[in-house]
Amino acid sequence: MNIQSAISREIFVPKDEKLLVAIEVRRRMKRKGLSFLNASRKRDYSTFLCLSVANSRPAQVLITKVKRYPGTRQFAKRSQWSVEQLRQVDGINPDKDTPEFDLVFDRTSDQWVAGSDAEKCMFVQVLYHACQNYWEAKHGKAPTPGEQKTPGAPENKKSPGAPCQTTFVNCQQKLMGDACSVNMVIYRCKIFLKRMKSSMTANQGRLQREAATAVKASRSRSSQSPPAGKKMGNVMRRASQVLSERGERLMRAEEKTGHFFHGAKQFAEAAQKMALKQI
Repeated sequence: MNIQSAISREIFVPKDEKLLVAIEVRRRMKRKGLSFLNASRKRDYSTFLCLSVANSRPAQVLITKVKRYPGTRQFAKRSQWSVEQLRQVDGINPDKDTPEFDLVFDRTSDQWVAGSDAEKCMFVQVLYHACQNYWEAKHGKAPTPGEQKTPGAPENKKSPGAPCQTTFVNCQQKLMGDACSVNMVIYRCKIFLKRMKSSMTANQGRLQREAATAVKASRSRSSQSPPAGKKMGNVMRRASQVLSERGERLMRAEEKTGHFFHGAKQFAEAAQKMALKQI
Protein backbone atom coordinates (compact mmCIF):
# COMPACT_ATOMS: atom_id res chain seq x y z
CA MET A 1 0.00 0.00 0.00
CA ASN A 2 1.43 3.40 -0.99
CA ILE A 3 1.46 6.48 1.25
CA GLN A 4 -1.54 8.14 -0.38
CA SER A 5 -3.69 5.04 0.12
CA ALA A 6 -2.57 4.76 3.74
CA ILE A 7 -3.38 8.42 4.44
CA SER A 8 -6.77 8.06 2.79
CA ARG A 9 -7.66 5.00 4.85
CA GLU A 10 -6.53 6.45 8.21
CA ILE A 11 -7.50 10.12 7.90
CA PHE A 12 -10.15 10.71 5.23
CA VAL A 13 -12.27 7.58 4.87
CA PRO A 14 -13.48 7.74 8.52
CA LYS A 15 -14.54 11.39 7.88
CA ASP A 16 -16.40 10.44 4.68
CA GLU A 17 -13.96 12.44 2.54
CA LYS A 18 -12.40 11.52 -0.80
CA LEU A 19 -8.66 12.11 -1.07
CA LEU A 20 -7.72 13.61 -4.46
CA VAL A 21 -3.97 14.01 -4.07
CA ALA A 22 -1.31 13.92 -1.34
CA ILE A 23 2.32 15.04 -1.62
CA GLU A 24 5.21 15.16 0.84
CA VAL A 25 6.51 18.68 1.51
CA ARG A 26 8.89 20.61 3.73
CA ARG A 27 8.96 24.26 4.69
CA ARG A 28 10.98 26.59 2.49
CA MET A 29 11.24 29.35 5.11
CA LYS A 30 11.27 29.07 8.88
CA ARG A 31 8.39 30.59 10.78
CA LYS A 32 9.16 33.63 12.89
CA GLY A 33 8.95 33.02 16.61
CA LEU A 34 10.90 32.17 19.71
CA SER A 35 14.16 30.68 18.51
CA PHE A 36 14.78 28.64 21.67
CA LEU A 37 11.38 26.97 21.28
CA ASN A 38 11.99 26.17 17.62
CA ALA A 39 15.42 24.78 18.41
CA SER A 40 13.99 22.35 20.97
CA ARG A 41 11.57 20.83 18.47
CA LYS A 42 12.52 17.84 16.40
CA ARG A 43 12.28 18.33 12.64
CA ASP A 44 12.61 14.71 11.57
CA TYR A 45 8.88 14.14 11.01
CA SER A 46 7.29 13.91 7.55
CA THR A 47 4.71 16.46 6.41
CA PHE A 48 2.08 15.83 3.74
CA LEU A 49 -0.30 18.26 2.05
CA CYS A 50 -3.58 16.61 1.10
CA LEU A 51 -6.45 17.80 -1.07
CA SER A 52 -9.82 16.17 -0.41
CA VAL A 53 -13.53 16.58 -1.12
CA ALA A 54 -16.14 16.05 1.56
CA ASN A 55 -19.01 13.79 0.49
CA SER A 56 -21.65 16.19 1.73
CA ARG A 57 -24.11 18.73 0.35
CA PRO A 58 -22.92 21.29 -0.43
CA ALA A 59 -19.57 19.68 -1.27
CA GLN A 60 -16.49 21.10 0.43
CA VAL A 61 -12.95 21.16 -0.96
CA LEU A 62 -10.44 20.88 1.88
CA ILE A 63 -6.66 21.23 2.23
CA THR A 64 -5.26 19.20 5.12
CA LYS A 65 -1.79 19.08 6.66
CA VAL A 66 -0.88 15.58 7.84
CA LYS A 67 2.25 14.52 9.73
CA ARG A 68 3.95 11.23 10.48
CA TYR A 69 6.50 11.06 13.28
CA PRO A 70 9.53 8.72 13.38
CA GLY A 71 9.03 5.36 14.98
CA THR A 72 5.37 5.09 13.99
CA ARG A 73 3.47 4.14 10.88
CA GLN A 74 0.39 6.15 11.81
CA PHE A 75 -0.53 9.56 10.44
CA ALA A 76 -1.75 12.54 12.46
CA LYS A 77 -4.04 15.27 11.16
CA ARG A 78 -2.71 18.71 12.10
CA SER A 79 -4.47 21.56 10.25
CA GLN A 80 -7.29 21.87 7.75
CA TRP A 81 -8.59 24.72 5.61
CA SER A 82 -11.51 25.02 3.21
CA VAL A 83 -11.01 26.34 -0.30
CA GLU A 84 -12.93 29.48 0.72
CA GLN A 85 -10.11 30.26 3.16
CA LEU A 86 -7.52 29.84 0.41
CA ARG A 87 -6.83 33.26 -1.06
CA GLN A 88 -3.88 32.64 -3.37
CA VAL A 89 -1.70 29.90 -4.83
CA ASP A 90 1.73 31.15 -5.94
CA GLY A 91 3.60 28.85 -8.30
CA ILE A 92 6.79 30.96 -7.89
CA ASN A 93 8.02 30.44 -11.46
CA PRO A 94 5.63 30.52 -14.47
CA ASP A 95 8.35 29.56 -16.97
CA LYS A 96 9.60 26.17 -15.74
CA ASP A 97 8.83 23.30 -13.37
CA THR A 98 10.03 23.98 -9.82
CA PRO A 99 9.21 22.28 -6.50
CA GLU A 100 8.51 25.56 -4.65
CA PHE A 101 5.03 27.01 -4.13
CA ASP A 102 3.16 29.21 -1.63
CA LEU A 103 -0.33 28.91 -0.17
CA VAL A 104 -1.93 32.06 1.24
CA PHE A 105 -4.94 31.64 3.56
CA ASP A 106 -7.08 34.15 5.46
CA ARG A 107 -4.86 34.37 8.52
CA THR A 108 -1.71 32.51 7.57
CA SER A 109 0.60 31.68 4.68
CA ASP A 110 2.96 28.77 4.09
CA GLN A 111 6.02 28.48 1.86
CA TRP A 112 6.54 24.88 0.75
CA VAL A 113 8.98 22.76 -1.21
CA ALA A 114 7.57 19.54 -2.68
CA GLY A 115 9.53 16.33 -3.00
CA SER A 116 9.94 16.92 -6.74
CA ASP A 117 8.87 19.25 -9.54
CA ALA A 118 6.32 16.71 -10.74
CA GLU A 119 4.66 16.38 -7.32
CA LYS A 120 4.24 20.14 -7.01
CA CYS A 121 2.84 20.45 -10.56
CA MET A 122 0.40 17.61 -9.97
CA PHE A 123 -0.81 19.15 -6.68
CA VAL A 124 -1.28 22.62 -8.18
CA GLN A 125 -3.07 21.20 -11.22
CA VAL A 126 -5.51 19.12 -9.17
CA LEU A 127 -6.05 22.04 -6.77
CA TYR A 128 -6.78 24.44 -9.63
CA HIS A 129 -9.43 22.23 -11.22
CA ALA A 130 -10.96 21.42 -7.81
CA CYS A 131 -11.28 25.16 -7.13
CA GLN A 132 -12.78 25.71 -10.58
CA ASN A 133 -15.40 23.03 -10.02
CA TYR A 134 -16.19 24.33 -6.53
CA TRP A 135 -16.71 27.96 -7.56
CA GLU A 136 -18.66 26.96 -10.67
CA ALA A 137 -21.01 24.90 -8.53
CA LYS A 138 -21.41 27.72 -6.02
CA HIS A 139 -21.64 30.80 -8.25
CA GLY A 140 -22.23 29.35 -11.71
CA LYS A 141 -18.93 30.59 -13.16
CA ALA A 142 -15.31 30.54 -12.07
CA PRO A 143 -12.56 32.79 -13.43
CA THR A 144 -10.62 31.42 -16.39
CA PRO A 145 -6.81 31.41 -16.33
CA GLY A 146 -6.79 34.68 -18.32
CA GLU A 147 -9.08 36.29 -15.75
CA GLN A 148 -6.86 35.49 -12.78
CA LYS A 149 -5.90 38.53 -10.72
CA THR A 150 -2.47 40.01 -11.40
CA PRO A 151 -0.46 42.03 -8.87
CA GLY A 152 -1.38 45.70 -9.01
CA ALA A 153 -4.59 45.16 -10.98
CA PRO A 154 -7.76 46.87 -9.68
CA GLU A 155 -10.12 44.59 -7.79
CA ASN A 156 -13.80 44.27 -8.57
CA LYS A 157 -16.08 45.30 -5.72
CA LYS A 158 -18.11 42.49 -4.21
CA SER A 159 -20.93 42.41 -1.76
CA PRO A 160 -19.84 42.52 1.91
CA GLY A 161 -19.28 39.09 3.41
CA ALA A 162 -18.93 37.35 0.04
CA PRO A 163 -15.92 34.98 -0.02
CA CYS A 164 -13.14 35.80 -2.48
CA GLN A 165 -12.32 33.20 -5.09
CA THR A 166 -8.87 31.64 -5.08
CA THR A 167 -6.35 33.24 -7.43
CA PHE A 168 -3.46 31.38 -9.05
CA VAL A 169 -0.38 33.48 -9.80
CA ASN A 170 2.99 32.57 -11.34
CA CYS A 171 1.59 29.17 -12.38
CA GLN A 172 2.36 27.57 -15.72
CA GLN A 173 -0.47 27.67 -18.23
CA LYS A 174 -0.09 23.95 -18.93
CA LEU A 175 -1.38 23.27 -15.41
CA MET A 176 -4.63 25.06 -16.25
CA GLY A 177 -4.98 24.23 -19.96
CA ASP A 178 -6.87 21.65 -21.98
CA ALA A 179 -4.06 19.07 -21.94
CA CYS A 180 -4.39 18.56 -18.18
CA SER A 181 -5.10 14.82 -18.42
CA VAL A 182 -1.97 14.19 -20.51
CA ASN A 183 0.12 16.33 -18.16
CA MET A 184 -1.19 14.33 -15.22
CA VAL A 185 0.07 11.10 -16.83
CA ILE A 186 3.49 12.69 -17.34
CA TYR A 187 3.72 13.87 -13.73
CA ARG A 188 2.66 10.52 -12.32
CA CYS A 189 5.28 8.76 -14.47
CA LYS A 190 7.98 11.13 -13.26
CA ILE A 191 6.99 10.61 -9.63
CA PHE A 192 7.01 6.84 -10.10
CA LEU A 193 10.46 6.92 -11.73
CA LYS A 194 11.89 9.03 -8.90
CA ARG A 195 10.52 6.69 -6.24
CA MET A 196 11.79 3.65 -8.12
CA LYS A 197 15.28 5.15 -8.36
CA SER A 198 15.27 5.94 -4.63
CA SER A 199 14.19 2.38 -3.84
CA MET A 200 16.98 0.89 -5.97
CA THR A 201 19.56 3.12 -4.29
CA ALA A 202 18.32 2.11 -0.83
CA ASN A 203 18.50 -1.60 -1.71
CA GLN A 204 22.05 -1.28 -3.00
CA GLY A 205 23.10 0.56 0.16
CA ARG A 206 21.56 -2.12 2.39
CA LEU A 207 23.35 -4.89 0.47
CA GLN A 208 26.69 -3.11 0.82
CA ARG A 209 26.19 -2.68 4.57
CA GLU A 210 25.35 -6.38 4.98
CA ALA A 211 28.44 -7.38 3.01
CA ALA A 212 30.64 -5.11 5.13
CA THR A 213 29.20 -6.62 8.32
CA ALA A 214 29.93 -10.16 7.06
CA VAL A 215 33.53 -9.25 6.19
CA LYS A 216 34.08 -7.66 9.60
CA ALA A 217 32.71 -10.73 11.37
CA SER A 218 34.89 -13.09 9.32
CA ARG A 219 38.00 -11.12 10.25
CA SER A 220 37.19 -11.25 13.94
CA ARG A 221 36.72 -15.05 14.04
CA SER A 222 40.48 -15.65 13.63
CA SER A 223 40.98 -14.30 17.17
CA GLN A 224 38.53 -16.82 18.67
CA SER A 225 39.56 -20.06 20.46
CA PRO A 226 39.55 -23.21 18.22
CA PRO A 227 36.11 -24.57 19.32
CA ALA A 228 34.53 -21.14 19.22
CA GLY A 229 36.26 -20.36 15.93
CA LYS A 230 34.93 -23.57 14.35
CA LYS A 231 31.40 -22.78 15.49
CA MET A 232 31.73 -19.20 14.30
CA GLY A 233 33.01 -20.49 10.96
CA ASN A 234 29.86 -22.55 10.43
CA VAL A 235 27.70 -19.57 11.30
CA MET A 236 29.65 -17.33 8.94
CA ARG A 237 29.42 -19.81 6.06
CA ARG A 238 25.67 -19.96 6.54
CA ALA A 239 25.43 -16.18 6.75
CA SER A 240 27.57 -15.84 3.62
CA GLN A 241 25.32 -18.26 1.74
CA VAL A 242 22.16 -16.41 2.80
CA LEU A 243 23.75 -13.10 1.83
CA SER A 244 24.76 -14.47 -1.54
CA GLU A 245 21.25 -15.77 -2.23
CA ARG A 246 19.76 -12.45 -1.18
CA GLY A 247 22.17 -10.61 -3.45
CA GLU A 248 21.18 -12.78 -6.41
CA ARG A 249 17.49 -12.14 -5.77
CA LEU A 250 18.16 -8.42 -5.47
CA MET A 251 20.08 -8.41 -8.75
CA ARG A 252 17.21 -10.16 -10.53
CA ALA A 253 14.75 -7.70 -9.03
CA GLU A 254 16.94 -4.78 -10.13
CA GLU A 255 17.08 -6.16 -13.67
CA LYS A 256 13.29 -6.40 -13.81
CA THR A 257 13.00 -2.95 -12.27
CA GLY A 258 15.43 -1.58 -14.85
CA HIS A 259 13.30 -2.93 -17.71
CA PHE A 260 10.16 -1.48 -16.14
CA PHE A 261 11.96 1.83 -15.48
CA HIS A 262 12.99 2.05 -19.14
CA GLY A 263 9.44 1.27 -20.33
CA ALA A 264 7.91 3.88 -18.03
CA LYS A 265 10.44 6.46 -19.19
CA GLN A 266 9.57 5.79 -22.83
CA PHE A 267 5.87 6.09 -22.00
CA ALA A 268 6.45 9.44 -20.23
CA GLU A 269 8.41 10.77 -23.21
CA ALA A 270 5.68 9.68 -25.62
CA ALA A 271 3.00 11.31 -23.44
CA GLN A 272 5.02 14.53 -23.29
CA LYS A 273 5.36 14.63 -27.10
CA MET A 274 1.60 14.15 -27.35
CA ALA A 275 1.03 17.02 -24.93
CA LEU A 276 3.30 19.30 -26.95
CA LYS A 277 1.33 18.53 -30.12
CA GLN A 278 -1.90 19.56 -28.39
CA ILE A 279 -0.53 22.94 -27.31
